[in-house]
Amino acid sequence: MKTIFITGASTGLGRATALLFATNGWKVIATMRTPEKEKELAHVVNITLLALDVTNKEQIADATAKALELADVDVVFNNAGYGLVGPLEGISDEQLVRQLNTNLLGVLRVTQAFLPHFRQKRSGLFITTTSIGGLITLPLNSVYHATKWALEGWSESMKFELGQFGIGIKTVSPGGIKTDFISRSLDMGNHEAYGEMVQKVFTAFANPERAANYSTAEQIADVVYEAATDGKDILRYVAGNDAKAMYARRLEIGAEAQMKEIGKLFLGE
Repeated sequence: MKTIFITGASTGLGRATALLFATNGWKVIATMRTPEKEKELAHVVNITLLALDVTNKEQIADATAKALELADVDVVFNNAGYGLVGPLEGISDEQLVRQLNTNLLGVLRVTQAFLPHFRQKRSGLFITTTSIGGLITLPLNSVYHATKWALEGWSESMKFELGQFGIGIKTVSPGGIKTDFISRSLDMGNHEAYGEMVQKVFTAFANPERAANYSTAEQIADVVYEAATDGKDILRYVAGNDAKAMYARRLEIGAEAQMKEIGKLFLGE
């Protein structure tokens, strides 16, 4: 029985992935900040819950040690993360630090913690949830994009580093997901000088036609499972029809032309 270690498994994509892998006969170590509040996953066969806040270095070390006592982990799914939106001028230093600690440093530190195990057995796979926002950008998401673009570049470089030990690394880059992400996993900064821009961007995001192209968490979890099991030497898995369309457009017309299109769509420029 293979084992997957998942961060951010309490809701959304992490939760859907935990259930999918457990259903397919994997042992799942599902981590979250408050596992004592989890009612469903705790009762699913093959799923073990552990406490993990990826911004806590000591807890990362503890959760890794406990996981490796429980099982010979084969896949680490770095999924924990959240969105920070708003103009940079209106984002506090505390917000900046929390975003970088969660979305970026949390991934790097969890990966560091498991590397000795994978290197010793000369196998293993890291999968990281990035975002289509790690490949293209939208207005007022600069700090979030900074973390997701960083993860894409980091993963690409790590692929060279890990290959000599038989260790794989992949990214899954979803577009919009039909979850409560906005109400649950979104932080905001604001500044009065950008009020008109904020209104335009949020109006564009609220367009029902845009949301109609979003994927379910279960559909993106299927892509995570594909990445974990297909045995292919592929780095990036762009997931969801909206993400695939946006990325294909960038490859077709180039970054500069697509930026102009996005500016017109969101800001009327």
